[in-house]
Amino acid sequence: MSGERLADWFDGRLGTRTLGRKYLRKVFPDHWSFLLGEICLYSFVVLILTGVYLTLFFHPSMNEVTYHGSYVPLNGVRMSEAYASTLDISFDVRGGLLMRQLHHWSALVFVAAMLTHMMRHFFTGSFRKPREVNWLFGWSLLFLGLFEGLFGYSLPDDLLSGTGLRFVNGALLSVPIVGTYLSMFLFGGEFPGHDIVARFYSLHILVIPGIMAALVVAHILLVVYHKHTQFAGPGRTERNVIGAPFFPVYLAKAGGFFFLVFGALTVIAGVASVNPVWVYGPFRPDQVSTGAQPDWYLGFAEGLVRVMPGWEITLWGHTLVLGVLIPIVVFPLLLVFIGVYPFIEARITGDKREHHLLDRPRNRPIRTAIGAAWISVYLILLAGGGNDIVATRLHLSINTVTWAVRIGVFVVPVVVFVVTRRICLGLQLRDRELVLHGRETGVIKRLPHGEYVEVHQPLEQAELHTLTAHERPGELVERER
Repeated sequence: MSGERLADWFDGRLGTRTLGRKYLRKVFPDHWSFLLGEICLYSFVVLILTGVYLTLFFHPSMNEVTYHGSYVPLNGVRMSEAYASTLDISFDVRGGLLMRQLHHWSALVFVAAMLTHMMRHFFTGSFRKPREVNWLFGWSLLFLGLFEGLFGYSLPDDLLSGTGLRFVNGALLSVPIVGTYLSMFLFGGEFPGHDIVARFYSLHILVIPGIMAALVVAHILLVVYHKHTQFAGPGRTERNVIGAPFFPVYLAKAGGFFFLVFGALTVIAGVASVNPVWVYGPFRPDQVSTGAQPDWYLGFAEGLVRVMPGWEITLWGHTLVLGVLIPIVVFPLLLVFIGVYPFIEARITGDKREHHLLDRPRNRPIRTAIGAAWISVYLILLAGGGNDIVATRLHLSINTVTWAVRIGVFVVPVVVFVVTRRICLGLQLRDRELVLHGRETGVIKRLPHGEYVEVHQPLEQAELHTLTAHERPGELVERER
C-alpha cells in the first residue's frame, strides 16, 4: 500500500511511529479552567491570520496625502498614508472592517485571557518547581503582549493613537539625563517625527510576533515535557495524570473549541464596533481627542500618571518630573512582581520539591490574599486611567475621583488582603467541619434523653479525598481562632 510505504519512509527517517505512540496518547486532565490557556492560543492564531490579511492593504508611511475615498466627511483632508490606508481598509476593502475589528477584538481577548490564565496558575500554585521557567515564558508573553498591543494601536496614526504616542514621548522625556536621547532615537527626531509608524510596523508584524511565537512553542513543549498539572482527587498523585488521551479525544475537543473561539470573536467583531478611527480624524500635534482612553490592558499605566501629583524637583540644574518618572518606574515593578513571585515564595517557604497537584486557593490564604490585593491595585489604577470618564458618567468632580483613587491605591489592597485571607481561613474551617461531621440535611432528630440534634450526612469518599488531599499551610487554622 502506498500509504504504508510513505509511513514507513517517514518512520525510518524521523521515527514518527515512536513519537506518535509517545505523544499522541499523552493524557490531558479535564477541567474548565484549563480552557483559559487554549483561549490564549486560539486568539493568538486569529491575530496572526487577520494580521496577515491586513498587511496586504496597510501602508506604514507618514507621508502626507489628500484623502479621496468612500468616507465623505474626510474627503480633501490632508493625512498620512497610514491613516488613509486604514480608512481604505475600513470602507473600500471587501471585508476589511470586519478584519480590522476581528484583529482588535482578538488582541483584547488575547491579553485578557493571558492575564486570567496566569492568575489561574498563580492561585493554584502551578508555577512551583519544575515549572518556574514556563511561568517566566508565560509572563514574557503577557509583557510583550502589552507592548505589541500598544504598537498595533498606534499604527493607524489617528488622533487617539497619536495622543497615546504623546503620552509615550512624555514618559521617555521624564527619564533623567538620557530622556531626550531616548525620545529622539524612538521617533527619529522631534515628536512626532516621520519614522515612528514604519518602526512600530516592523516591530508589530515581525520582531515581537516572532519572539511571541517562539515563546508559545517553548511554552507548549514544556507543558508536554513536565506533564499537565491536575487538581487533587481520587487516584490522582504527584506521579500520574488522569484524563483523556491527546488523540483522538483531546484533539477533537480542542479543534471544536478553536472554532467556538473563532466564531465568538467573529460575532463580537461583526456586531460591536471598536476603534472607529474615522471618528477621531488624523493625528495633529496641536490637537487632543476628547475622552482619550487606551485599551484596557494599558489603562492602569495611564492611571498611575493621572493620579500622581505633578511633583517636580531640581537637582544640579536638572529638573526631574516625578509626576511622570515615578509612575513609569512603578508600572514595570507591578508586572515584575508577578514574574518573580515563584522564586520569592520558594525562597520564603524553603519548598524545593516538585509539585504536580494543584492547590485549592483557600488552602493557601497568604498567596491568595496577595493575588487578590494585586488585582485590586490593577482595577483601581484602571479606574484612575479613566478618571475623566468616571467623573462625567457618575456626575462627580474629577478631583474627587482622583483623590479617591490616590487613597484607594494604598488602602484598598490592605483591606482586600486581610478580608481575602480571613475568607480563606473561614472556608478551611467550613471544610474541616464537613470532613468531621458531614453535610447538614435539615432533618431534626430527638434523642432518647430529649435533646434535639440535626442529622448530618457523611460525605462520599471522593469528596472527602478532595477536601483532605492537601498539606497544611504554615499558617494553621487553629492558630487563627
